[in-house]
Amino acid sequence: MRHVDFSPLYRSTVGFDRLFTMLDTLAQPDQAQSYPPYNIERTGDNLYRITMAVAGFDEAELSIEAHAHVLTVKGEKAEEDTGEPTEFLYRGIAKRAFERRFQLADHVEVTAASLKNGLLHIDLLRNIPEAMKPRRISISAESAAAVPKAIEARVN
Repeated sequence: MRHVDFSPLYRSTVGFDRLFTMLDTLAQPDQAQSYPPYNIERTGDNLYRITMAVAGFDEAELSIEAHAHVLTVKGEKAEEDTGEPTEFLYRGIAKRAFERRFQLADHVEVTAASLKNGLLHIDLLRNIPEAMKPRRISISAESAAAVPKAIEARVN
């Protein structure tokens, strides 16, 4: 596998450390994490929703944490003790713990989370500050009569 060394770029840039860290993590192969399956939807101009299939998990067994541009969803199934020994002939329902991480862009915040019918919905809002939004700048043309185009000089 190839590895790109970004250390020469660190010397000539300021404030792009997170960018290079993200590029480094993208270059590494994913650990083939496919559980739980999820969708990412755009529900509006600045609204997004992550939907995860977490069938069998209760609200108390799930935790959601947003910290430093990373959204982490963890699920840990509590041990069930019914008192009677159970022998499974076939076990197809996943009961394993998981941890799924999502990289969040700048100014993206988690607004709500809900669990319904085995689907965990996490609503996100991209809240761009007013100073960062693009603004239109009007161009004004000066009239020729308003500004005289004469050079004033004093002759002795």
